[in-house]
Amino acid sequence: MLTVDYERLGVRRGELLLDLGCGGGRHAFGALRLGARVVALDARATDLANVRAMIDAMREAEEVLCDEEAAVVQADALALPFADAAFDKVIASEVLEHIDEDQTAISELARVLRPGGTMAVTVPRLGPEVVNWALSREYHDVEGGHVRIYRRSTLLERLQRAGLEPVASHHAHALHTPYWWLRCLVGPHRDDHLLVRAYHRMLVWDIVRAPRVTRVAEHLLNPLLGKSFVVYLRKPDREAAVADLPFPAARHEKLCLGRSA
Repeated sequence: MLTVDYERLGVRRGELLLDLGCGGGRHAFGALRLGARVVALDARATDLANVRAMIDAMREAEEVLCDEEAAVVQADALALPFADAAFDKVIASEVLEHIDEDQTAISELARVLRPGGTMAVTVPRLGPEVVNWALSREYHDVEGGHVRIYRRSTLLERLQRAGLEPVASHHAHALHTPYWWLRCLVGPHRDDHLLVRAYHRMLVWDIVRAPRVTRVAEHLLNPLLGKSFVVYLRKPDREAAVADLPFPAARHEKLCLGRSA
């Protein structure tokens, strides 16, 4: 289940992409399948171990070409261990709402993106998120939880302050909004609740099967109920773009998908 539209982001084979706050790695995996070279970065070692295992499984299943490169990096979003202009593409999906010093993180994202490169940033949408916060303090008032609710104008202003130019936006995951309202109503950790389990099964079925009826319904509902706000940005090309960026030097485990790491 991807939040970012790779066509709008403009991902191309051979480009170097940073997935900041990769979590389970869904956007990193999607970019690898398109032939991009990927760095999956997160602060949590457990998430990165799972991402590494999945990349190994993709290699074994021959889902990606043997000459593609991937790396997992454990690092702080406030001090990225990469040179300026190191990446062609950057994704930061559902990350900024967890970071106290979000302007610093945004500046770091802009710094490592090359001139002429593009970025996708996603955050929880204002309306659905306000309802979640109203229904459950536990939803956000936990370690590592959401520290703010973004207005569209606030997010865009902070991104533009870092020198990025918004070029497109949309909403995503309308079918997930009622699910989180339900979870907040009964308690975010009540995975055993009958209605929560039933709704979750429906979402899993939708993700796996992608039936036309739910795809059309979500497309129609996204402008009204979309849980995520997605914005695509470009870094102005004030200097010559790098044609073939080297794989970035950093403290990480590099995974060449054609052989053992």
